[in-house]
Amino acid sequence: MKILVIRFSSMGDIIYTTPVVRCLKKQLSGAEIHFLTKPAFKYIYDNNPYVDKLLLLKPALSETIKELKAERYDYIIDLHNNLRTTLIKLNVRAKSSTYKKQRIQKWLSLKFKFKLMPPVHLVDRYMETVKFLGVKNDEQPIDYYIKADHQLNKLLPPSHQANYIVFIIGATHFTKRMPNEKIVTICKGLNQPVVLLGGNDVKANAEEIASKTPNVYNACGITTLDESVFLVSQARSIIGFDTGLTHIAEAFDKPIASIWGGTVPELLGVQPYKVKEVLVAGIDLPCRPCSKFGLEKCPLGHFKCMNDMPEAPIIDFANNRID
Repeated sequence: MKILVIRFSSMGDIIYTTPVVRCLKKQLSGAEIHFLTKPAFKYIYDNNPYVDKLLLLKPALSETIKELKAERYDYIIDLHNNLRTTLIKLNVRAKSSTYKKQRIQKWLSLKFKFKLMPPVHLVDRYMETVKFLGVKNDEQPIDYYIKADHQLNKLLPPSHQANYIVFIIGATHFTKRMPNEKIVTICKGLNQPVVLLGGNDVKANAEEIASKTPNVYNACGITTLDESVFLVSQARSIIGFDTGLTHIAEAFDKPIASIWGGTVPELLGVQPYKVKEVLVAGIDLPCRPCSKFGLEKCPLGHFKCMNDMPEAPIIDFANNRID
């Protein structure tokens, strides 16, 4: 049996497909599993032992369709459900099962703040697409496989190589990120060394935070993604916003303080999955959520969802989970 699983983006959404792929491979004897995604997200499945072949979306959809037709799939599991995946299914002509996006419920929840989305994680909604094959959720965490054999002494100074807390300060959109002064307050309250992680887009933020907090080492824009994931895997606990690296951290079952500003986890079903110790931090406001994926500025100008976020519960959570 040959099965194609499709999810094009984004980092967090693709991470949550890994339990589906694992369950397909382990529960269907002799199954050959292929995964199709965008080249930008190749790294998520590069080392995954449950994928027999990783396919990358080509610039022209017709080229991708030609490649897929030659594979002669028995089934297509469409976990993206958009126009391109519809065209793929129509042209490849394999039996298919498609993830239900619940677009109307999400729109109403966002527009009118109705709580119409059931408290079901995205992983469990993805798993619905493979039930017809007799595949069941194994109730295990997400998978992420670090590529290289990294060493802490090459990535961190001696002062930060043991019992450190990772603070992931990056996020694609402004309304997902906490203001620098709030991060400084949290870092000053932590009783262990802190490693800041994020990309070049928050390097200046990290430099300002590090200059005000003596227990902080700034690795933003310095470590590669694979190195950052390794540092997360070795941390004693993690603090992070609604961003891909925070979701990847769930693969290592570390205590996670997950901080939410203008977005909310229940809208997309992406609260931390199968993590034993979790704090989901967010405050109730009539304007929240203001978007599904984040915005470049607060629509009302006050940014209360982050500015009014209490720091003490986050500090207490991280400090109380240090051996």
